[in-house]
Amino acid sequence: MRLDPELAERLQTVASVEGRSVSDVAREAIAALVDQRREDSRFSQLLEENLARHEQSLRRLRGDD
Repeated sequence: MRLDPELAERLQTVASVEGRSVSDVAREAIAALVDQRREDSRFSQLLEENLARHEQSLRRLRGDD
């Protein structure tokens, strides 16, 4: 994963202050984001819309439509 230099420096600072690895702090942040999205109704709506679009594409590829 590439980060812009300023964000990478801030991440390194957090990790250093907490006595943890950058990877550990990044994993925690990613897990928190994923958990947050699970509770986000707007994200759920986008997920449903994407699922419907992909189902339509799959039907077209199979020749079901």
